[in-house]
Amino acid sequence: MSSKPTLVFVPGAWHSPDTWGKVTAELEPQGYKTICITLPTTLSDPSKGIADDIDEARKAILAETSQGRDVVVVVHSYGGMVGPSAVKGLTKVTSERPGRVIGIAMMATGYCMTGIGFLEGIGGNPPPFWKADTEKGYATLIVDTRELFYHDLPEEEGNYWVGRLLNHSLKSLTDSGERVYSGWKDVPTRYLITTDDRTFPTEVQLGIAQHAKDQGGEVVVEQIHTSHSPMLSKPKETAEFIVRAVETFTK
Repeated sequence: MSSKPTLVFVPGAWHSPDTWGKVTAELEPQGYKTICITLPTTLSDPSKGIADDIDEARKAILAETSQGRDVVVVVHSYGGMVGPSAVKGLTKVTSERPGRVIGIAMMATGYCMTGIGFLEGIGGNPPPFWKADTEKGYATLIVDTRELFYHDLPEEEGNYWVGRLLNHSLKSLTDSGERVYSGWKDVPTRYLITTDDRTFPTEVQLGIAQHAKDQGGEVVVEQIHTSHSPMLSKPKETAEFIVRAVETFTK
């Protein structure tokens, strides 16, 4: 059995698990098992909420820990609410679960607070790049998404990923925080701040990291000069960040 932990990847809103493909291609030859979940809230079903995403991540984690394999959860953007919430109760070994979650690698995301939903956590109103389409039940992007997410990719590749964006359930972003949990307080985290991010300003990310430390989180901060999507524009460096996180978590 591999001594390396399994890596469970959680994508951001509107994004498919394919966005992790360049990074997993760097990691799998190094002996890492990788699992990239699909968010149910991106499957064009507006009835799905954040609880469905949390359950999907939790299912992937439990499939590994129940077999005695430790897990590192890797999250991006909205996934930073899903992944930490999913690790609740899974960071300690039990007789039924000989493996456990040993850490969370986070990038271009927030540190969620127990009991606080997405919109509540950002002041109650959507950010300027999406609007609530209450008729269809989706959070609809209303700006140039290549500039928003992929401005540091070649134009053709950026346009490819724009074409891969998915409908994202509005419910997941307006849900209460009933299932939201600060799992990052239970394990060490490593946080990758994106310093050329047009979605999530760098200074906000820096403030979030400091707040997490002030709340008692074990947080190691790194920075990378990329857009909101470092896994696409700098996959080798992003993979190296994840490996450093794993090395810290397994010391």
